[in-house]
Amino acid sequence: MTVSRPQATTGVAWMLTATVLYTAANLCVKALAHLPTEELVFLRSFVSLILAGSWLLWKGKSLWGVNRKWLLIRGIFGTIGLAAFFHTIRFIPLASATVIQYLSPIFTVLLATKFDHQRKMRPIQWFFFALAFAGVLMVKGFDPRISWLYLGLGVVSAMAAAVAYLATMKCRETDHPVGIVIWFHLVAVPVTGSWTAFTWVAPQGNEWLLALAVGVLSILAQVSMTHALHRGEANVVMPFKYVGALLAFVFGLVLFNEHLNAWALAGICLVITAVTTNTLLKRHWEKSATDRS
Repeated sequence: MTVSRPQATTGVAWMLTATVLYTAANLCVKALAHLPTEELVFLRSFVSLILAGSWLLWKGKSLWGVNRKWLLIRGIFGTIGLAAFFHTIRFIPLASATVIQYLSPIFTVLLATKFDHQRKMRPIQWFFFALAFAGVLMVKGFDPRISWLYLGLGVVSAMAAAVAYLATMKCRETDHPVGIVIWFHLVAVPVTGSWTAFTWVAPQGNEWLLALAVGVLSILAQVSMTHALHRGEANVVMPFKYVGALLAFVFGLVLFNEHLNAWALAGICLVITAVTTNTLLKRHWEKSATDRS
């Protein structure tokens, strides 16, 4: 499917909005890092489920959607990806966790070319994606706080998120963005709720507000990202998720005193440079093709 340039621009705007909201939610998660991972996922998903479910019922829309096969896939892999990501946030610097998880656009584009009939990658795009992956390895290799376990969890999170994004794109013609989002919570709430019943640690004071903020910011971010994937091709909009790595570094440093060495910062810059260049080339090729037609 070919997406027009105005649609692609709108998709990028939605993706940037989602990135800012996700970063804010992740900062709240970092502040609650003493809580178990399954509890953080449950609190986030429960709040988001209430908000999304209430909106759908208010609009008279079904909670169960239309394309239920891909909606269920969205829910399962979204839950896996979020749990792995939240666990890395708890134990390694936020910027590092973010940039490792942001391998997901690479996996999403690869999946989209096979399962969503989007254009195959050109050789130069493969080169820049390889540079992005090398940047992630630099972040891990020069930061002793990042073990192979947490790198592996980050990659698992990225792969699971990519499947979830693909499922979102498969449902864009059949289901409302909020209807797609809610399936993530329909899966996550019973799964993590059952788990956290045995490991519950009660938040104290303002921590309840942070937990509420995680849910509210996340549902807004998910809806924004779903709009982005509805309005633009994956290989155009997904790379803009990498802006979140810069935001995570700045706020991680300011709020949590998370310093990164020069090599790790160079890795983050390499990732951002690679995906940005790839996106600019993609837009140039689209413009050239339009001008020739």
